[in-house]
Amino acid sequence: MKKSLFALAAVTAFAGAAQAQSSVTVYGILDVGFQGVTTRGPQSATLTPETNTNITRFSGEGAQSTSRLGFRGTEDLGGGTAAFFTAEFGLSPTDSALSGNNNNGLFNRQTFVGLSQKGIGRAAIGTQYTPIHMAVGRTDPGQQNNMVGSVIYTTNASQGNGQTATSYTVRYNQALTLTTDRMAGFQLNAIYNNANSSANNSSTATGLTQANNEAWGVGANYVWQKLNVDAAYQTSKNKTFSGGVQTAAGFPATAAVGVAVPNPLGTSLGMTQMYFGAVYDFGILKAYAGYVNAKYESNVNSNNYVQRSGQQLGVRGNWTPKIESWASLGNGAISAGSGIGFGAAGNQAQASQNFTAWQLGTNYILSKRTNLYAIYGQTQVSRSTINVSEGASSYGIGARHTF
Repeated sequence: MKKSLFALAAVTAFAGAAQAQSSVTVYGILDVGFQGVTTRGPQSATLTPETNTNITRFSGEGAQSTSRLGFRGTEDLGGGTAAFFTAEFGLSPTDSALSGNNNNGLFNRQTFVGLSQKGIGRAAIGTQYTPIHMAVGRTDPGQQNNMVGSVIYTTNASQGNGQTATSYTVRYNQALTLTTDRMAGFQLNAIYNNANSSANNSSTATGLTQANNEAWGVGANYVWQKLNVDAAYQTSKNKTFSGGVQTAAGFPATAAVGVAVPNPLGTSLGMTQMYFGAVYDFGILKAYAGYVNAKYESNVNSNNYVQRSGQQLGVRGNWTPKIESWASLGNGAISAGSGIGFGAAGNQAQASQNFTAWQLGTNYILSKRTNLYAIYGQTQVSRSTINVSEGASSYGIGARHTF
């Protein structure tokens, strides 16, 4: 009997040690509430009279944060080496398709597997956030919420038209990332995406199509006492060949600069994006500054392009231990090139538009994991020689719970 008890105790102790070396955490966010969106501007890529659109709804899109469910785990391999993984998927709590995917799949926010070495850093392969997205996450006063009003983090398509062109690419699929440990306040990171066909399609066979996609980026984060500084750069390029000929860039039908480029690796399209941001903690509040620049260019004709740049200032702080607020204000400009085949007339004159945006928000903190919020924002885009002016406003009130 004593031997049996001793064996049982030994097995239990071993199991406890093994569990301490390997762990899996379930985490997520559920954000639901009521939203209103008003947009003014053209309803298509072609020049049309201005149209107002008003939307009100109970929504699980998440005004403050996109709802998600994730799993992350680590395993101690010994000698300071560890294996890790993350699998995170989008959720739509008010949608009949819980994941928000009508094909009944799961929207992949980020999924990767990697290895880390203490004192050096970590490497991972999978679907992962870009250096700019991670930098913005550290230096955005609105913390990348989904409402109109940010110059740096433009909202998703659910917020309607009247938006400026996409400010940066959020994630790359099929990507390798490298991140160093922090040394003397600095931490560096890099990403490389590769999704190439086996050949450049030298054949002239009709209907034969192959695509080569490649992207890379680098970022640097520096922390010194109450100061946080970020800088990031990323570029991506797609070359699509059909019948031995590279296809034209997938730009909008006109040089409507308010229309977002639809695909992060669009057909025969090159993208170059950069971001600089900083935060300083004054104690009673934090001050934010950011600058973003993105250029979307045809690989076939460099005169075909859309370029967007913007700068933003903001503050965030607590009025009381339970009430937190933020505000941001920014402006910028968008321009479009004029190459052959670009624009309704085939050789459209260059167009440019200016835009402004602002946002106010507040949280009422119920606990470490639960808060109520209210957010309001506006954006306005000026008229150009070929485009009517655009604008949008949105508000969201709701509850967010993290777990």
